[in-house]
Amino acid sequence: MSKRYTTLLTIAGSDSIGGAGIQADIKTACAHGVYAMSVITAVTAQNTRGVDTFRAVEPDLLRAQLKAVLSDVKPDAVKIGMVPDAESVEIIAGMIGRHKLHNVVVDPVMVSTSGSQLSCDESVDAMKKLLFPKADLVTPNVDEASRLANIKVDDSVKMMLAAMGILADTRAGAVLVKSGDLRIDSGNTADILSRRGMQPVEIVHRRVNTRNTHGTGCSLSTAIACGLAKGLMLEEAVRKGIDWVVDAIEAGKDYKLGKGRGPINHLTACAPDE
Repeated sequence: MSKRYTTLLTIAGSDSIGGAGIQADIKTACAHGVYAMSVITAVTAQNTRGVDTFRAVEPDLLRAQLKAVLSDVKPDAVKIGMVPDAESVEIIAGMIGRHKLHNVVVDPVMVSTSGSQLSCDESVDAMKKLLFPKADLVTPNVDEASRLANIKVDDSVKMMLAAMGILADTRAGAVLVKSGDLRIDSGNTADILSRRGMQPVEIVHRRVNTRNTHGTGCSLSTAIACGLAKGLMLEEAVRKGIDWVVDAIEAGKDYKLGKGRGPINHLTACAPDE
């Protein structure tokens, strides 16, 4: 009997410095023992200091990439990151529905760590309407949650309100609002997981003091998708994903790469076999 890979399809932008986007997703999947396939939505020119420019992949090429992968392999999970325009959102959402893909995690990348705009307003509106209802989990950070929920998210109470608001507004399966730099005490922070029909859950974890956080959001959403691909229930996949990312940040906190925000250390914090 032949062996079978656990597979992940990442649909996201390319990061030329290698810390975020498609590159981070593939590293994360490797660390979890998952076979990564990729569809590139945009090519960015960026480094640790920021995004200089980017170009969206033409619709025909985006569609062809998706068709090539999905006509051959049905992935165990899908992670969706940077989608720069509404037409790309429509193409991706259509393919997800047509191929009945499951374990879909959407990381609504709107602004890079350095503050560069990566999605237009039309793209965000299209994601809320077309992609979020097909997602098992949506993973905005506090700035993205503020925009999606139309409230200023600046504490844990607002995080919870935003998570529940996005859930109600978009028909996503679940929403994880990532705390980022928000603290609950000197050494910890907390993310909020809100699921349909259940009370929100506060997931407390340690906060690592470092500037090396480039690609954290991309890596977390991919780690969670890898957990779902392996058959974990959602909350367990989220908790394991958060623990893995915190370990990867810790493992990379003292490294120097570039002149800005360095990456997390994906491959030092390899996930153990289940």
